[in-house]
Amino acid sequence: MSLHVLVLGGTTEARELAASLAPRPGVRVTTSLAGRVSRPGTVEGDVRIGGFGGAQGLAAWLGEHRVDAVVDATHPFAAGITANAARAAAATGVPAVVLRRPGWRPGPGDRWHAVASLPAAADLLPELGRRVFLTTGRLGLAAFAHQAELHFVVRSVESPEPPMPPDTEVVLARGPFTVADELGLLREHRVDVLVTKDSGGAATAAKLTAARELGLPVVVVRRPPLPEGVTAVPDVAGALARLGLSLP
Repeated sequence: MSLHVLVLGGTTEARELAASLAPRPGVRVTTSLAGRVSRPGTVEGDVRIGGFGGAQGLAAWLGEHRVDAVVDATHPFAAGITANAARAAAATGVPAVVLRRPGWRPGPGDRWHAVASLPAAADLLPELGRRVFLTTGRLGLAAFAHQAELHFVVRSVESPEPPMPPDTEVVLARGPFTVADELGLLREHRVDVLVTKDSGGAATAAKLTAARELGLPVVVVRRPPLPEGVTAVPDVAGALARLGLSLP
């Protein structure tokens, strides 16, 4: 068997999928990373960095590199990449799979406020608190820049760039974080409201547990919908099954 799989990566699941595919005889895996983080971590198999130039550029790359299947394992909020992948797959006839870990669900004691976008989250904040732990990523801070009366604590792997809220304190750190870590941060910075995207997964869920324990409200930005006609599998095993493979 000869199989070339392009993994659109940047997530834990993408790395796990590449690690499962790379050692298999006859299977070549190429992981594409957007290049937004300077130190993305180890990925097995081939790696490419940077964009493709939209759906048309991706379609050309699939043909040039004789790709047999595409697995879109990007972040649940990478809507543009997912849309381009769906269009490129449709144009070329290359089978495509979307790998998305399930979203979070509120439990007893949670005080969640679901919103559709980062601007909606920013508009809701003054009703909920004045000291905000903002965990929506360093590229989305502009949506909160007008909230000059609020104090923001922003945690990021790399330093964010303006525009951002004028009263912003940046904490540089790389996860995963434990519940104890998150409780310590929330208490140290006297946070009274948390803002996050519905990324799903266990790796970043500790902050939600910490907020629940402290009784803090949480503003949760809902995921963008998948392109019409596109369905997702929830885990690596599901993606492998779509490729006609199984876990080792």
